[in-house]
Amino acid sequence: MSKADFWKSIGQKLLFKKLLGNQCSLTGGTISITVAKGRMRTQTRTLFNQNHKIADVFNQSESIVVYPADCLELLKSIPDESLQLVVTSPPYNIGKEYEKKLHIDVCLQQQAQVIAECMRAVSPEGSICWQVGNYVDKGAIIPLDTALCPIFSKLGLKMRNRIIWHFEHGLHCGRRFSGRYETIMWFTKSENYVFNLDPVRVPRKYPGKKYFKGPKAGQYSCNPLGKNPGDLWVIPNVKSNHIEKTEHPCQFPVELIERLVLSLTNEGDWVLDPFLGTGTSLIASIRHGRRGVGAETVPKYVDLARERIQEEIEGALRTRPMHRPVYDPAEAGNSLVVAPRDTKHAEQMTLLEKPPPAGKSS
Repeated sequence: MSKADFWKSIGQKLLFKKLLGNQCSLTGGTISITVAKGRMRTQTRTLFNQNHKIADVFNQSESIVVYPADCLELLKSIPDESLQLVVTSPPYNIGKEYEKKLHIDVCLQQQAQVIAECMRAVSPEGSICWQVGNYVDKGAIIPLDTALCPIFSKLGLKMRNRIIWHFEHGLHCGRRFSGRYETIMWFTKSENYVFNLDPVRVPRKYPGKKYFKGPKAGQYSCNPLGKNPGDLWVIPNVKSNHIEKTEHPCQFPVELIERLVLSLTNEGDWVLDPFLGTGTSLIASIRHGRRGVGAETVPKYVDLARERIQEEIEGALRTRPMHRPVYDPAEAGNSLVVAPRDTKHAEQMTLLEKPPPAGKSS
């Protein structure tokens, strides 16, 4: 935590203390508020002031496990139906530094083994979320969700959503449209599954909207907690300027996994990420009182995951908050949104920036 963030945190706590007087106490990373009239005491739950250790072997008595080896070996140690959620982004087989590019059939066969073991370990009320993009071969793409879906279906898993994760940054293609989304396939093992909508509701577009006729005329028509976020999620991906950026080339944003953890699990449940990477899935899990286990084979990413998880436990990990609006450079007054005028395309850029005169169509 930087000095500026530290003093900002202290200032916020002292402000609470000043406003609430003896009704407020500060302990570790928590703020406890006591309401005298009703003798009610509420406390913000946190893991920061608890003595959690990061284990490297799975045991149900642990709360955080980073297994530094192959996920199939880890899964052998996990009992049947003991996990509530499996959430991961497996290698896309496109030649990243941490993977060896294989024929797509071999890649799918390897993933099928992992999926079958995850199916065995997930509880009847549990879920599997498989986040994937495209396999690219000589400029042609194969959407991996379409290739993997039959594997899940043959195991009897039921798809509840195909979530589109949209982001704005990535490689710029020259001979096809640039890819700006990936998918999250959400499967359940049965019809009786955990789904908590309220913790992940998002602000409504028209919070003042009311029924205009019928028995509820005049009453507000929206849920006061917000609306269902739908299956199109606009969440920034982790690129160079992202606060969570590490050396890993394909990193989950924490808020993406937080939404899945909050909606598909309850406190105390186990969450597994068989391809852990930098530990984001475990960070999202322990942040909200869940237990997390993951496997990673690359030593430098094992170390990085442990470091980030430890920072989360201590309350020092900096992440992008859930529900923060996507940065709009124009609204922020960023000077880079102004197009240059010294190029041969200046006239075209001017037309794109300015609306046509009244009465004329563009």
